[in-house]
Amino acid sequence: MSTHQHAAPAPVGGNLLNAVTVVCGVIIAIMVAILLVRFIFGLASVTNINDGYSWGIWVVMDVMVGSALACGGFSMALLVYIFNKGQYHPLVRPALLASLFGYTLAGAGIFVDLGRWWNFWHIFWPGYANPNSVMFEVAVCVTAYILVMWIEFSPVFLEKLGLHDVRKKLNKWLFIFIALGVLLPMMHQSSLGTMLVVMGDQVNPLWQTPFVPLIYLLTAIVIGYGVVLFESCVAAASYRRSIEVHLLDPLSKIMLGVLALYLVVRVLDLSLRGAWGHAFTPSWVAISFWVENLAFVAPFLLIGSTAARRNPANLFLAGIAIMVGGILLRLNGFLIGYGHHTGTGWSYFPSLTEIMVTVGFFAIEVLGYIIITRRFPVLPREEAHAKPSLL
Repeated sequence: MSTHQHAAPAPVGGNLLNAVTVVCGVIIAIMVAILLVRFIFGLASVTNINDGYSWGIWVVMDVMVGSALACGGFSMALLVYIFNKGQYHPLVRPALLASLFGYTLAGAGIFVDLGRWWNFWHIFWPGYANPNSVMFEVAVCVTAYILVMWIEFSPVFLEKLGLHDVRKKLNKWLFIFIALGVLLPMMHQSSLGTMLVVMGDQVNPLWQTPFVPLIYLLTAIVIGYGVVLFESCVAAASYRRSIEVHLLDPLSKIMLGVLALYLVVRVLDLSLRGAWGHAFTPSWVAISFWVENLAFVAPFLLIGSTAARRNPANLFLAGIAIMVGGILLRLNGFLIGYGHHTGTGWSYFPSLTEIMVTVGFFAIEVLGYIIITRRFPVLPREEAHAKPSLL
């Protein structure tokens, strides 16, 4: 690995009780109350899912979208440990922390959405498991990846507790978990796309393609880099820290390269299948398709030049654009463009309680990020600025 000198990670410090943490706490309390009702009286008591739409935003947002937004750790590990770009190492811990929360809560989202949640253990019991199912592969890979990420992130806790001997012993085996941390997301992110293939003509042809596993994998990598841009800018602004433009500039060039590859694959796929006609059919589905792809094109306009990439505001907006495109790609396939040929009249729009639970999951991520970065060595050591932090 390349050798570079970086400031050692250190806790940001500061008061944990502020406006953001209080708001997050209130939202989480509301979510817990709703989930209590859900587990006692069933899914129908708080959701609008039905026989036509058995998956609502709890699965699509918390699992399909949430796991994609949690790919920062995977994308950075791919860059630092596989392609030997050690200069990006300061970005690994913050990205891994965001991934850790995102995937852990994605696993919780699967559990929350199960009708017979008390049978959750069947997934892992040999007598019930179905290894031929793509959903089984996703469940096993996601579960394994969550465990791997906790082990990968454990040096942060060991440093805080002063258990340096334990950390040294762990470091001897950490390369195994790093390798798994790259392999497992490649497996289940592509398999999430395979789930659309299994749904057949219920999915609009704009998103129903044999290439969707590759599309989901490429966008997961791109989204991971976009989230790193977004998270770095937000953390710097919130904690009154300097933005690591010297790292984000070259990182964004790599992101644009992978994004260009994705767009080439997407355009060729739509052209070879003759699916472009559906994009020009007057409908909300077509509008959502164009918004999705304009969001993926926007980063080239925002940070296509070297001067633009040195502007933190442009990096921030590019990160948001990537996230919006990735979110819509998955929403379009699993919800907005779903039910294309069913003709049964089923419709779905999430209830307020469903929305509040989803918002509650994201509130847990924000609250957890604040607590851990303030109390544990995640972000590079830096002198605090004169102004108080926002988080």
